[in-house]
Amino acid sequence: MTRGAARISEPAIAAAFEPALEEPDWRRLPGYRGVAAREWHSARWQRRHSVRSVSELAAVLGPALDDELAADILRDQQRHATMPMLVPPHMLNTMREDDLRADPVRRYMLPALSDRDPDWPSHPRAGRDPLGESDMWALEGLVHRYPSKALVELASTCPQYCGHCTRMDLVGPSTPQVTKYSFRMRPRERFDAALEYLRRTPAIRDVVVSGGDVANVPVRRLTEFVSALLEIPSIRDVRLASKSLIALPQHFLAPEVTATMELLGGLARERGVALSLHTHANHANQITPLVARAAAPFRDWGFRDVRNQSVLLRGVNDTADDILALCRAALDHAAITPYYVYMCDMVPGCEHWRTPLWRAQELQHAIMGFLPGYATPRIVCDVPGAGKLWVHQVDAYDRERGISAWSKRYRTVVERDDPDADGRRYHYYDPIDTLPAAGRAWWQASISHQQQQAVATSR
Repeated sequence: MTRGAARISEPAIAAAFEPALEEPDWRRLPGYRGVAAREWHSARWQRRHSVRSVSELAAVLGPALDDELAADILRDQQRHATMPMLVPPHMLNTMREDDLRADPVRRYMLPALSDRDPDWPSHPRAGRDPLGESDMWALEGLVHRYPSKALVELASTCPQYCGHCTRMDLVGPSTPQVTKYSFRMRPRERFDAALEYLRRTPAIRDVVVSGGDVANVPVRRLTEFVSALLEIPSIRDVRLASKSLIALPQHFLAPEVTATMELLGGLARERGVALSLHTHANHANQITPLVARAAAPFRDWGFRDVRNQSVLLRGVNDTADDILALCRAALDHAAITPYYVYMCDMVPGCEHWRTPLWRAQELQHAIMGFLPGYATPRIVCDVPGAGKLWVHQVDAYDRERGISAWSKRYRTVVERDDPDADGRRYHYYDPIDTLPAAGRAWWQASISHQQQQAVATSR
């Protein structure tokens, strides 16, 4: 594909001048026709009525979910899904019921078996923990991956589950395909141990508080943990990670949650710590007035910013127009700053979503100049073992076989005492169906050879 194919269209440029967004009317969906506004705006109601099965989905969507697509989604749940079905009503309401098969939000929240690549549903190098985060646990639930940054996984659940989740090995209930890892330490023990580790490791200045989703952490426990975190003198940046601002904005409009966020924002301001909220929208249709209303007060409360991290997904947001539309909707209508666009991690069952590196490079080039610099997202590849790297930082790239090589300038806790760590290259792999015929044949031969070796070894 040439660079010209990734250019921004005139309609996308004009979209910057569209009027304010409108909230989709949930009463158009058969299952929500009798739902009053006070119920719809209740986080508790949203959680209790989240869709957990194809039969529940059919009850909500009625004739819009035809039998063929319903059976297709059910087969996918039975054969490939790494995450259970859990979709809040608010997120269902952002799907176009008149064309569910092609709807971008449906495609990544309710995958169908026919969406997936029949020959390569998973890449041979895919893994349950593709980034090796559990190998970099300094203690259970605390990932010390970068020299000055750490990730604390406060919860192993979310109010919604995405099939491309990089923590599918830990997050959510088990599925027919995946038996999930469970935390062994109790929450209080994990939280206390994490705080103690951060106190005695002053090199860490930046902490991401995630999971799962912080929206599934009881507000009292979240308040206690983040308040203690803000008291550590070496911590200068704290980021709370929650897709629920997009998928379940009612949570962040609940009085007990707004009071918590206001309290934490005030503490951060007093202590001179940059506190931010990171969320996750993948398509412009997910930015609704309710999302904008939930995001609006954070800066007044003392938060530095609300930022969006999206994932580059084929069939969802893999054009320059898609990315620009999402960025403008987030920035102009909800005061959410576009931050990163991640290439989809090498999670099992994700080949139909992943894009090749060359395409991500084209898209980064195409969106430059159409947004303010601070709101132009950086498209990054989270390279296993190497961390987040801008897509143009690749050291070497074999386009035929889809193998890219990367390097980094630091060591993780895994490599601390490894004499061969410096100068090591780390690899990322393009989806095989995007390769030329010679590349696809090479991978097929490679897999056949590995299978023959495995049989010989087992004898």
